[in-house]
Amino acid sequence: MMRIGKAAGWAAFGLAAVSSVLVALVSYRFLPLGVEGAMDFMAHHLDGNALALYGHIGVAPIALAVMPFQFLSGLRARRPAVHRWLGRLYVAAILVSGLSGLQLAFYTTAGSFAGTGFALLAVIWLGTTGAALVFALRRQFARHRFWMLRSAALTFAAVTLRVYLGILTGLGVEFETAYQLVAWLAWVPNALVMEAYLWTERQRKGALTQARPQLS
Repeated sequence: MMRIGKAAGWAAFGLAAVSSVLVALVSYRFLPLGVEGAMDFMAHHLDGNALALYGHIGVAPIALAVMPFQFLSGLRARRPAVHRWLGRLYVAAILVSGLSGLQLAFYTTAGSFAGTGFALLAVIWLGTTGAALVFALRRQFARHRFWMLRSAALTFAAVTLRVYLGILTGLGVEFETAYQLVAWLAWVPNALVMEAYLWTERQRKGALTQARPQLS
């Protein structure tokens, strides 16, 4: 049973890792196509807000592509310097794209409901990543890992946004309505699922700690 659970966990991680890297690569379609051709719903930001737009769409994919590699235990053990440098790149990418995304949220034409969703995502994304960095610098690695997982769940919103947007528009929901919904759907379920996972992990570790004296 444990082997099945471990295999399922690795399969889920592999799917998340591959989808993250693929979405990150596809995100750069605006380079050959232009913003108007690749993501016309973002093109209005080119008028007076272009720096924030390119700061977000150009840098956020870096964080998305780097994120899965930070959870490879073999890489951390055998190449700790690579893990640290990738971590710095991840934090720097989120700092730039998170601040840019926060500014874009205030200028979205999708309405205040969507703008609030994207703004909260940017703030919590920056906060969880900052906490992960602080605990890494303090060498409190267990707490660093928990906050990195929270950060990763929000980074993965770049993938789930596209999934939910595709599902909603495929069901016949108008794009404008679907876009407002995914401003929340893209990240709130991710955050809740991650909190549930972290809670069960804490419970499991607590149970093991209590059981050890009885086994000795």
